[in-house]
Amino acid sequence: SNFVLVYELLDEVLDFGYPQNMEVDTLKLYVTTESVRSRVEAPQITMQATGATTWRRQDISYKKNEAFVDVIEAVNLLVSAKGTVLRSDVQGQIVMRSFLSGMPECKFGLNDKLQMDHAGVDIADCQFHQCVRLGKFDVDRTISFIPPDGEFELMRYRAADNINLPFKVLPVVRERGRTVEYEVLIKANFSAKLCATNMVVTVPTPPSATTCRIKVSGAGKAKYDPEGNALVWRISRLQGLQETSLTAVVDLAPMAKPVVWSRPPISLDFQVLMFTASGLLVRFLKVFEKSNYHSVKWVRYMTKAGSYQVRI
Repeated sequence: SNFVLVYELLDEVLDFGYPQNMEVDTLKLYVTTESVRSRVEAPQITMQATGATTWRRQDISYKKNEAFVDVIEAVNLLVSAKGTVLRSDVQGQIVMRSFLSGMPECKFGLNDKLQMDHAGVDIADCQFHQCVRLGKFDVDRTISFIPPDGEFELMRYRAADNINLPFKVLPVVRERGRTVEYEVLIKANFSAKLCATNMVVTVPTPPSATTCRIKVSGAGKAKYDPEGNALVWRISRLQGLQETSLTAVVDLAPMAKPVVWSRPPISLDFQVLMFTASGLLVRFLKVFEKSNYHSVKWVRYMTKAGSYQVRI
């Protein structure tokens, strides 16, 4: 039933077999099926498709001009059973929601090393949205762009040096015959003014586990998940600089032929608002438009778990 619509879109995307127009917002203007007919006139489509800013129309208007910036980081960690950090890095993205009138020019500044005379954060592997003027970034590290309307990903980056790990996990696991004893201590390394939410700590157990006796001292509740062969410790909220611990005794079923337990790592899932593991900060966000209107800017930071694992 949507054959004609798909055919039209492919006809606009490809020209003689080569990709030409891949911008979603522009392609939406070409949709002419009855139930979702576009109200934009043909001259406007032509102007947007052939102009310098194909990702934005010129007639956008808002009563209140606002820009929201989210710095979202996924921190990856792998710690050996002896406590040595084997891997730590951050995969970050900056997502912007633009509700600005006209054709605004935005300038965006970060505290990266090249801009802060080697005193800032060392970020690498930067990938930008097509609206960013790469020439300006190469010269003075200023991110200058005319933003698309609505939500879009402005850039991606990676950081591998001087990572601020949000949590320290200290596990002790002892195998004693047909029982396994656990002691797991978690320390929050960020400011006491901040808190982690939606924490889930997964502590693996042997496949032959039968019963568990669990005690939590501090935040959260834990239970045994027989299908996942793990103790699942859920912490709805953990304040910065606080500690919480779990102790457990797991009973194992008798086996005719003992099987060596592979000891999978403990894994963490979490979110920490207003904290960046890389230390990246937005120094400024400026909006320039010919009508010189006032705009409100909001910046939010969030660090979440990528692959956050501690071997036992």
